[in-house]
Amino acid sequence: MELTLLGTGAPDGLPRHGCPCAACAAAVGEEARAATSLLIDGALLIDLTPGAAFAAARAGYSLVGVRQVLLSHPHAGPAVEFPAGLPAPGRVPDGRALSLISGHRVRAVALDSPGTGYEVTGPDSTRLLYLPPGAAAAGLPDPAEPYDMVLLDVPGRPDALAALRSSGAVGATTDVLAVHLDHTTPPGRELHRRLATAGARAVPDGQTLIVGEYHAVPDLPRRTLVLGGARSGKSLEAERRLAAFPDVLYVATGGTREGDSEWAARVAAHRDRRPGSWRTTETCDLPPLLAEDGPPLLIDCLALWLTDAMDSVSAWDDEKWAHGGERALHERVSALVAAVRATARTVVAVSNEVGAGVVPATASGRRFRDELGRLNAAFAEECEQVLLVVAGQPLPLRG
Repeated sequence: MELTLLGTGAPDGLPRHGCPCAACAAAVGEEARAATSLLIDGALLIDLTPGAAFAAARAGYSLVGVRQVLLSHPHAGPAVEFPAGLPAPGRVPDGRALSLISGHRVRAVALDSPGTGYEVTGPDSTRLLYLPPGAAAAGLPDPAEPYDMVLLDVPGRPDALAALRSSGAVGATTDVLAVHLDHTTPPGRELHRRLATAGARAVPDGQTLIVGEYHAVPDLPRRTLVLGGARSGKSLEAERRLAAFPDVLYVATGGTREGDSEWAARVAAHRDRRPGSWRTTETCDLPPLLAEDGPPLLIDCLALWLTDAMDSVSAWDDEKWAHGGERALHERVSALVAAVRATARTVVAVSNEVGAGVVPATASGRRFRDELGRLNAAFAEECEQVLLVVAGQPLPLRG
């Protein structure tokens, strides 16, 4: 089955007409995108958008062979331009199937929002799933048979991709394509980096793909360390890297602080933005978790883990620090680093980068800064990818 993407953008396209934002200003060349529209084997057109005939011509195709036109957007979707000679566009009711003379079979998939998703099976038995913008599938069996290709709004609905993974509809070799791309996600390298962390990719308008033809699926590095200063966006970046994966275990090392309303508000803000399918555990006993098999771990954060570890060895007492405390702390750090090195789980850890700030005024402050720097360096050495987040912008340091 051959798929040509006549457009890969949001209903309003990218850049949006008259929009002065930085993302729209940078959306030029291959990063400029018309509203998403799919041409399948020259016979089936999904989503009739403005300029579809010209888009097909630019890609080297004609619409004269189209035998069926289907709409996926709700009725308030993008304007429909109806070139002469095309069949009248229609919509398949949820759960119903349509067989085309071309040998394709189309089944309408129910969604959790207005609109219609489509499962298309080609004459060669390859299968793709297409979801309209802002939608997740609500009518798939669990467990489901993996699709060869899935096209959906990855930046806007990473939870939809996580649900497909959880049901088995997206497997290890499923080609996940991001469509309906809007100016809410930066274009260029940053877009492709974010998609790669979700195991997805984007292609330019007009590209033709063979469904079922294997492509190296972008894979999340197994161990990632995300560094950053206060309010840099490091925790959000870490959460974003796992948002498209189900059953993540969020490991909170800060615990609870009785009577501290500001800390409670911070914890609540973190909890509210996490996907509902994630679980949370509050612990600083990390090596056993790293040794277990299981879903990905998001550890937030190593600085609080170190605070607990230094408390446990009385690191703030100079005499106790000199007479066994320092050695005990380094043994705990070494055990954590060894567990990270040996783990088979996907791990994303967050830590503070404090080495670029003002030198602490107290000996205990300097001791914490020095030990955190050493912990970050040792932890990073065992990670395939290390990022530094500055003003919300992730800067790759490794991987």
